[in-house]
Amino acid sequence: MMRWIRTFLPRSHWSIRWKLTIWISLLLITLFIVYNIVQYFVINKWLIDQEQKSMEKSMNEMEIYLLEKDVSAAEIADYRSFMTKFNQENQMIRILDQEGTVLLKVTDRLPEQWVEPQAVQKRVLINAWHYEDHLLIMRSPLITTNFSGTIEMVTNLENTDKLSDMLLLVMFGGGIAAVGLSILGASVLSRQFVKPITTMNATMIQIQQKGLHKRVDVPDQHDELTNLARMFNRLMDELELSFQQQKQFVEDASHELRTPVAIIEGHINLLKRWGKHDPDILNESLDVSAQELTRLKTIVNELLLLSQAESGHIAMEAAVDLRQTVQHALANVVQLHPDAAFDIHMEFISGIEVKILPQHMEQILRILVDNAVKYSPVTKEIRVQGIRRDNDVCIQVTDKGMGIPAEDLPYVFDRFYRVDKARIREQGGTGLGLAIAERLVKRYNGLIFIDSRVDEGTTVTVLLPTSAF
Repeated sequence: MMRWIRTFLPRSHWSIRWKLTIWISLLLITLFIVYNIVQYFVINKWLIDQEQKSMEKSMNEMEIYLLEKDVSAAEIADYRSFMTKFNQENQMIRILDQEGTVLLKVTDRLPEQWVEPQAVQKRVLINAWHYEDHLLIMRSPLITTNFSGTIEMVTNLENTDKLSDMLLLVMFGGGIAAVGLSILGASVLSRQFVKPITTMNATMIQIQQKGLHKRVDVPDQHDELTNLARMFNRLMDELELSFQQQKQFVEDASHELRTPVAIIEGHINLLKRWGKHDPDILNESLDVSAQELTRLKTIVNELLLLSQAESGHIAMEAAVDLRQTVQHALANVVQLHPDAAFDIHMEFISGIEVKILPQHMEQILRILVDNAVKYSPVTKEIRVQGIRRDNDVCIQVTDKGMGIPAEDLPYVFDRFYRVDKARIREQGGTGLGLAIAERLVKRYNGLIFIDSRVDEGTTVTVLLPTSAF
């Protein structure tokens, strides 16, 4: 039996749609069968109960009448017409004496020999069968001044059984129709259930064949599968963006690395031709090559920093005092720029704690201060201040340098982006500093933004929550 059930149940290699169809169909069929069985027995019992109540009513009326008449054994036969009024179709009524001898009998198509007469001392109700005929037998004692015996009423439940059989037949026919409708409904439901998955699968195939730009069409619903489709689209958006950034990063990195490599290669070729015998050419080529190697080293180091800044989430154990952390970091950074004038105000953030690694705070400040000094060729006045804003804290670095054109501001955080490539290259910029700073700030749920005007100066604001986690 169990082997047969296992062969019928869904197998692992079947599609989800067919599994859902079979399981839903089995569930609906099981519920329908159980409901019909319960309904059949309830209705059948109700019909028998109604027949029993009818017999009890007739029995009570006969008893009361005969008791009032105070009948004797000799008078029993005179009440045939009275008893006939109570006798219904497929029914028999008998009056017995104390020994069970039949004194009076009225019947309607119910053979007397089907039921043996039996005297009783108290009322009883019996369910009996005569082959395929279902009989309901009620016996009740009849005791008057002149007579002691039993009233016996027998009913053939043929009509009740026929009605039950018809009901069972209707239920069976309805069950077959319900099975078909269950399978059809389960198929439709399962198709609707797995439609987002099917669509997602088709989209994945298209993505595999045509690229990452395809997305799943999401209906205006709020179920789990629709949420899965939305999550898939968001994941694909992030994946496509990641691939685009990676592609752009490789292109930018190769471009940035190609220039110093080409310069070094050119000077090596120059040395091969004339540098061996010309000290001036030799010294110049070595100096330029050393500068380009330093530039290569700087680019590689900053690429490593950028990669670290874009790595996973940081788990912090305790907050740090922001004022002390910034002042300590600035003390190290200021030493690198002795030609600049610094105006530092950290008194407004005294006692404020944020969750950030001190070395990351120093990296951010080093990048911002280096840029402020680097792009302030005339007036190297740098202002660094801390400001408290509700539940956030701001660190601002302001310079009076050359500024950034408005059309370039949206791109300054892109990797390798330069406002003036030629000028910045002369100043040693790689275009990676602000990208690194932005990634570090975002790792702590912070924001970084720039306000700048050409020839007036630039203000870079780092906004950090006082409780980042």
